Amino acid sequence: MYSDFDADLTIRYTGGKTFPEDAIDLEKLLKMDGVKVLSRAVEETIVLKHEKKWVNAQLIAVDQEFLLMSRMKHHMVDGFPQIFNHGQPMMLVGATLLDKLGGFIPERSFEQLIVFAPKREAKMKLGSNPFRQKIMNVSGRMNFNGNREVNGEKVVVPLAVGRELLNYENDLTALYVQVEDGVDPMGLKEEMKKITGPSFEAKTNMEKNELIFKTSKSEKLIVLVILVFIFILAAFNLIASITMLFVEKRDNLSTMISFGAERSFVFRIFLIEGLLICARGIFYGLLIGYFVCFVQIKWEILMMPGAAGLPFPVRLSVVDASVIIGLVTGLSLLFSYLPVRFLMRRNFEHIVF
Repeated sequence: MYSDFDADLTIRYTGGKTFPEDAIDLEKLLKMDGVKVLSRAVEETIVLKHEKKWVNAQLIAVDQEFLLMSRMKHHMVDGFPQIFNHGQPMMLVGATLLDKLGGFIPERSFEQLIVFAPKREAKMKLGSNPFRQKIMNVSGRMNFNGNREVNGEKVVVPLAVGRELLNYENDLTALYVQVEDGVDPMGLKEEMKKITGPSFEAKTNMEKNELIFKTSKSEKLIVLVILVFIFILAAFNLIASITMLFVEKRDNLSTMISFGAERSFVFRIFLIEGLLICARGIFYGLLIGYFVCFVQIKWEILMMPGAAGLPFPVRLSVVDASVIIGLVTGLSLLFSYLPVRFLMRRNFEHIVF
């Protein structure tokens, strides 16, 4: 939801909302090892009007490079991923936001919205207009995988338009940085401090959306705990099966022991029987589970509600599979060993294990 629209690193001034563009050596920043693309940005809360409808929105004025950084062409519902059309500035609007305004993307023309931006340092007077306004054509609707904040609030326009509306001659509110594949943003942001200085702060997209990422990790842990709990409940069936098998074969066990079979041999028979039952369940469970994952990756059958026809994303992880197999195998061994040990002691109290 957030990894595409939010840059890998976002640099902001800690002493205020805006900062002069020449406060940071952008060329030196772009030449750093690990930096792939850089985009200047101006952000502001604005008001949009279409016919008789008014909606608050978040203006994001950026360079052309931002469209590549955000993989905008992969998140278009209608229209084209562009902020210029034959030199004419255009705007990209969140899908939900355009719906609120009652707008749409026509085939042979452009929808128009009126942008109202607050005048910088304007004094309120009776009859005065505190907003600058500009009529802009909409080039397309964007949808970022059900991200309500982007889809319902964001408007992307060229940097020059943002500066014109807000009367920013040379000021910026942020710098968006995309890093090279395989580069750790956390390590790179420490190197950036040498260029930006202590007056600027860089945050990764994970740090910007800290609550979302912490919630996702907690949710994953909770699902794992629920999985273990379900297996513990299912283990009672295993215990019942081993107990019934032991009772059913009691006469046979007496015969085997009278023929010289050791008690440890009898113990191993039932222990292995329990492990075989668990192994069969693990095998078929993994087979069905990974088959469902493969079908979703290959044919994208399950779709996310409210995400413009985007499928539920599935990623197979060796680490997750190892953790699940390890937990289930350990619990299988435990719930096979304990009931057999109890049954042997109950029937052969003189045997010490």
